[in-house]
Amino acid sequence: MKYLIGIDNGGTFVKAGVVSGDGRLLAVAREPVDNLTPQPGFTERDMDGLLRKNETVIKRAVEQSGIDPAGVAGISFSGHGKGLYTVGKDGKPAYNGILSTDNRAWEYAENWKRSGTAEQVRAITYQDILACQPVSLLAWMRDHEPEAFGRIRYVFSVNDYIRYCLTGTANGEYTCSSGSNLVDMNSAAYSRSLLGLFGLDPVYDMLPPLKASTEICGYVTETAAARTGLRAGTPVTAGMFDVDACAVASGVCNEELICMIAGTWSINEYVAKAPVTNGTVSLNSMFCIPGYFLIEESSPTSAGNMQWFIDELLPELKEKAEKEGTDIYGIVNEWAGSVEPQDCTVLFLPFLNGSNEDPLARGCFIGLTDFHDRRHMLRAVYEGIVFSHMTHVKRLLKNRRKPEKIRLAGGAANSDVWVRIFADALQIPIEVVDCKEQGIVGAAMAAGIGAGMFKSYEEAAASMVRVSKTVFPRPEYGPVYEKKYEAYRAAAKALDPVWRQIRGSGEAAEPGA
Repeated sequence: MKYLIGIDNGGTFVKAGVVSGDGRLLAVAREPVDNLTPQPGFTERDMDGLLRKNETVIKRAVEQSGIDPAGVAGISFSGHGKGLYTVGKDGKPAYNGILSTDNRAWEYAENWKRSGTAEQVRAITYQDILACQPVSLLAWMRDHEPEAFGRIRYVFSVNDYIRYCLTGTANGEYTCSSGSNLVDMNSAAYSRSLLGLFGLDPVYDMLPPLKASTEICGYVTETAAARTGLRAGTPVTAGMFDVDACAVASGVCNEELICMIAGTWSINEYVAKAPVTNGTVSLNSMFCIPGYFLIEESSPTSAGNMQWFIDELLPELKEKAEKEGTDIYGIVNEWAGSVEPQDCTVLFLPFLNGSNEDPLARGCFIGLTDFHDRRHMLRAVYEGIVFSHMTHVKRLLKNRRKPEKIRLAGGAANSDVWVRIFADALQIPIEVVDCKEQGIVGAAMAAGIGAGMFKSYEEAAASMVRVSKTVFPRPEYGPVYEKKYEAYRAAAKALDPVWRQIRGSGEAAEPGA
């Protein structure tokens, strides 16, 4: 029997899984990633440490599965998009890895918008310029870390970096690169003129050759085999942006469904034969299925906010759960479910890691009184995250018909309470896929196609994807949530002038300063 390995590098965990041809997860190993915050707005990680964690989880997953590594037909990747991972001319990291939650370059994106550059770029890439994209971060590095910028040989995504370390070959990949303002969407290639608009002409020679998600980019080296327990010579395919991986692992292989991913980021997406060029959505990128574009609305405003609430405001419950071997998420779901939607008048803006409203917006609770306790606040966190997703979904629906159902992935999909809030607030049935590791499974699909186990993503999905449940909206709750959503939108808009007044001096530097 042949097996596949999917490697998933997210915002908080590194995971590897061994997957059978019918989609069964035979083993999953994970390690938390030690992210660095040297100052407000910065989110980095040590790239050598990240590689060691990847090697560790791959080896552990193979050992736990009990398979013979010779039976692994292929390996591939799912990873967070945006951010920046640079390798120097000496083959070593040129700077720390930078995550997609980093906001240091916010003013570059703002200045390009004010100068008209963003409009010129959108005509080429069909997307907004984000502070966390490689182009913004490279411009920041050019101005603030010129020595590190001068050392760069390759500009990588997180997938590209780990693949490079396992195979010794340098490649980029279409889904990640095309969602990062690095690719001319008309020619499906890097463009010197595009980089020139950003003032990043030298970067053209730092960009590695582009590959499709299912293309074999190289083979596991002897050194990597010794560190991971893999067999040297195992084929490694390019992989994809984690939002693509979650989409195909949720069965999104055509234009019918909308997929939402509620993880660190609020990802809301569908696929189409043509990009949306009217400016009503923020991002278009090349989908992992050739001939399709991924139409995306996203922001770092999702379930990561709930994790912060647990860590900072429920520490004694978290500690008790760890000591007793119980599930802290079961406790918080019970708390959130104990408050009826009409009884929670507290609002939460889920902008702890950035926002889809203003680049300087911050998370906050609004409407607290001495009657409210942490249960009300927790319920507000659940609802605020849903409202951020709603903002994105409403933008998507300006360009397509309302779907008959939405597929939900990410941490929130594991919570019955949360899935119920999504269904009632959106008034659209929510389907949950019987898979807790869509990133791993989506990557495994790419590996399986590259290895010849499947002819297409459609064939892989038919074998590997199963819907576990469907939650239907309750019509009587539609007006309740619509009223709360209007209050959420009003609060977010009203606070726009406040964010610049409270910005700390260390949160961002002026371009060129």
